[in-house]
Amino acid sequence: MSRIAEAFDHGKAFIAFITCGDPDLETTAAVVRSAVRNGADLIELGIPFSDPTAEGPVIQGANVRALRGGVTTDRIFDLVRDLRKDVHIPMVFMTYANVVFSYGTERFVSSCRDIGIDGLIIPDLPFEEKDEFLPACHRYGIDLISLIAPTSEGRISMIAKEAEGFLYLVSSLGVTGTRTEITTDIASIVRIVRENTSIPCAVGFGISTPEQAAEMAKMSDGAIVGSAIVRIVEKYGRGAAGPVGEYVKSMKTAVVG
Repeated sequence: MSRIAEAFDHGKAFIAFITCGDPDLETTAAVVRSAVRNGADLIELGIPFSDPTAEGPVIQGANVRALRGGVTTDRIFDLVRDLRKDVHIPMVFMTYANVVFSYGTERFVSSCRDIGIDGLIIPDLPFEEKDEFLPACHRYGIDLISLIAPTSEGRISMIAKEAEGFLYLVSSLGVTGTRTEITTDIASIVRIVRENTSIPCAVGFGISTPEQAAEMAKMSDGAIVGSAIVRIVEKYGRGAAGPVGEYVKSMKTAVVG
């Protein structure tokens, strides 16, 4: 069983997204460890990019702050090496195709394996073009995680059949960010996924409250939260680890039900 599969092996999973380097990498390390201590089952680490097209203003702001602070892909790799001394749950990178291309796909993916990254999410990578990255991911044992959006419709079964790690179900059209309500028919998307794969699926984009997390987890295998966590980091800066931990604990409790 892959480490990612293990994250879903004990019931509903809570997945936390954290932008690396906002406000600095020391804070990122403290926030990750606090999230893990408080029940996060999987961590998505965002590698900042200057033009993050899928992100709303909260995560865009975090990207800008991190890049201004001098964060680099190599420094993020060093961060993960340090985290892996005591963090044993799955960690995946979420970043944009250009970040991987500019670093060198082979070099990037082989480094992921060497430092203990389990998977890769590339939100601007169309499903039809995933072969740009898939061979390298297979060579080094990294799961290339697919996204299913409300607009995927007829492609849901095809994406599900070829899924690795877990499926990221995008709850709402548009960019990331908290939403007052989620109106997408998640249950029908999950039904098609279940007919085509046994790989777990988790819902993200727009989830910020325990009530939303509980509702999404009822229909799927877990909930993914990004903007709400990034907003806490923005508010508390270097003191964010404690408040993030409290928030993660409340969300994990809600997801488990």
